[in-house]
Amino acid sequence: MDTTAIEAKWESEGYAVDVERKTFPPHLSTPPHSHPFDARVLILAGAFTLTAQGQSLTFYPGEHFEVAAGCIHSQHYGPEGTIFLIARKHHPSDV
Repeated sequence: MDTTAIEAKWESEGYAVDVERKTFPPHLSTPPHSHPFDARVLILAGAFTLTAQGQSLTFYPGEHFEVAAGCIHSQHYGPEGTIFLIARKHHPSDV
């Protein structure tokens, strides 16, 4: 999947410093946690389940979502593992 256009869009919206491709093994889960930055995620391969505010949503290749800074969430990676593109937007008070 060519991610050039979405990376350019995210960068134009303030996510310029921190666009990264990440790979995770099958069936990995994280405990509930939060981050001090906004995150945008584009699924490139596999499946990714995000649980936040009592709701679980599963995303597949080509789908994307956002997680706001401070949002408590957990993550579960699918049976084939997951590859995604993530962009972080730090707020001036976080730096």
